[in-house]
Amino acid sequence: MRVLLTGANGFVGSHILDELCQRGIETAILLRSTSSTLLISQHLNQVEIIRGSLNDISSLRKAVEKITHIIHCAGLVRALNPTEFFKVNRDGTQNLVSAVNSAGKNVERFILFSSLAASGPSSQDQPRREEDEPSPISYYGESKLAGEKVVIGECKVNYTILRPPAVYGPRDGEFLRLFKAVKNHILPMFGGGKQPLSLVYVKDLASTAVETLFASKTTGKIYFVASPEFTTALGFAKTIKEVMNVWTVPLCLPVQGLYPVCLCQEIFSKITKKPTVLDRQKYKELSAPGWTCDVSKIKNELGLICKTSLKQGIEQTLQWYYSERWIK
Repeated sequence: MRVLLTGANGFVGSHILDELCQRGIETAILLRSTSSTLLISQHLNQVEIIRGSLNDISSLRKAVEKITHIIHCAGLVRALNPTEFFKVNRDGTQNLVSAVNSAGKNVERFILFSSLAASGPSSQDQPRREEDEPSPISYYGESKLAGEKVVIGECKVNYTILRPPAVYGPRDGEFLRLFKAVKNHILPMFGGGKQPLSLVYVKDLASTAVETLFASKTTGKIYFVASPEFTTALGFAKTIKEVMNVWTVPLCLPVQGLYPVCLCQEIFSKITKKPTVLDRQKYKELSAPGWTCDVSKIKNELGLICKTSLKQGIEQTLQWYYSERWIK
């Protein structure tokens, strides 16, 4: 087995690379010449580095030579406009699929990282299931669904699609803001914090992704990958507070109050030409009734369970933040 991993230098991808290297699996990674390798520096002498990008077809054809398995984790989670999302999440995936199809029979399996956002929000009391008709509500979700359709319609090798929800854990810079807020004695409560959520601890997600490389019965299937434990935005923040053992003051902000904040961030982002997470697209997601998914399919068919509890995951994440001085 020889695995090509895209997005290896990112938050999730770096943990997948950890898992591949710990298992002694021969691995090549696709990196742009400008990519930071800070999160994966300890593995650079163990892997083959292939310089290129999802938009450089010639580099992709070179990358898939002598590869037997692919984990396509690279993707865009923030962008200045929908065109940028689709250029990477759909067109980049299409370029990689084309390279795989041209490689002949050496590639045996293609694992695509998609997202719960491709499926769309859940109701408050009914988690999303894989067989539900997708109804994404953001450009990001639409672009990830478009990437899925490329794989389903064009990939000539065995493929599996994984849809994780929001991911947290060591090396994450997004939820870090929430950890810092609680550290500073602020307990955010957006819209009462009652939106039900599925989450996944990053090391559970990485382990599951690598396990699917060996599972032949996953061919042509889509799986949600998440903790079976549901929480809420407020429940997540309160668990951080409990683990930190700090006092906090509630900061209540109605969902409607987030709209002007997101709008201002979007305008500022366009002026500075730097993508932001908070924009009107994010407002749609924050005001959705819920973001939960049913993980019984992957449990029943593959016996895979994301076992890390929310408290355990937050403890391990916080320990890493402290050790790396991301939180002081």
